[in-house]
Amino acid sequence: MKIQNILRQIRKADQDFNLIEDGDKIAIALSGGKDSMLLFVSLKMYQNFKGKNFDLIGIHVDVGFEEFEHELMKEFARQYDLELYIEKTKIFSILSLEKNQKNGKIQCSLCSTLKKGVLFEKAKEYGCNKIALGHHGDDAIETLLLNMIHGSKIATFSPKQYMSRMDMDMIRPMVYLKEEEIVEACKANQIPSVRRVCPNDGYTQRQEAKELMEKFYKLYPMAHDNFLNSLSNEEQVSLWNKDQRSK
Repeated sequence: MKIQNILRQIRKADQDFNLIEDGDKIAIALSGGKDSMLLFVSLKMYQNFKGKNFDLIGIHVDVGFEEFEHELMKEFARQYDLELYIEKTKIFSILSLEKNQKNGKIQCSLCSTLKKGVLFEKAKEYGCNKIALGHHGDDAIETLLLNMIHGSKIATFSPKQYMSRMDMDMIRPMVYLKEEEIVEACKANQIPSVRRVCPNDGYTQRQEAKELMEKFYKLYPMAHDNFLNSLSNEEQVSLWNKDQRSK
């Protein structure tokens, strides 16, 4: 897939949800995975669109896992003339002390909270007013499913979310993209990704949801687009209303 197709979907999301405004300074949460690496390159190119005057940096929060490929990320940033900051932390040491008592694994939710705290702190320090995350449409569908299964609520993340405590917006410019489109774009444009080193990788509830949806899409291929479209189909939301009285 050509990078221009990725840019078209990012532009559509930007227009629909007012993600990027004139004068923004945006910090991309750069994990090193395919999603955030593609987002970094794409937003760099998106800066060239008429009327899009914004600054861009990348922030990688180093949790402290061993053998993380920082040099690959640094070379990637140099190749595309991207400003990258790598923030070393002791998060893994904290996670090792606070393991899940039931299964002995590190807690994904705690890891996410700690990483997000560092990310916001550093973004503020570097003068940013927005943080861009690499979440895509399939992530949104899986989040919806997980919230229904584990939280008994019909909810997913928003393309744009104001974080009042930090006075900063979180934006997700790739919400209209499917994961397979991201994979194809990275291959076609030789965009690398860093080898995953998290010990929980492949053993999470989100991975289970992903595998479940892949099976579902094989049975009902049309469901992939329909699920994604339904996330913004506000006119046709029909849920039970306990307060409704019969006339």
